Amino acid sequence: MILGTTNKDIGFQIENIVYLVLLRRGYSISIGKAGRGTEVDFVAVSGNNTEYYQVSASVLDKGVLARELAPLSQIKDNYNKYLLSLDDFTGEHSGIIQLNIIDWLAGNGGSGAI
Repeated sequence: MILGTTNKDIGFQIENIVYLVLLRRGYSISIGKAGRGTEVDFVAVSGNNTEYYQVSASVLDKGVLARELAPLSQIKDNYNKYLLSLDDFTGEHSGIIQLNIIDWLAGNGGSGAI
């Protein structure tokens, strides 16, 4: 958005928001690799705490949901794994916590309020 490009993909915009909020919350952030060709959007580390984040505009389509859950499902440690989207649905998928991004930003789940 700052660069003035014509790409108006909301998915990239909300990924940038999540990245900036995690930085503001004091996390060191990297991109994670989870197996062949799969990538975790954000690995957020603060002290001894690690959290994994996938961000998508919507995961109402079953194919998109499966694609977004796959990298997180491959991680075998016990740190929290989050799927953030603009969808109203919240819940849990085999240990992966799905949250509405607006609620997450407000501190209703995940790593707390900004």
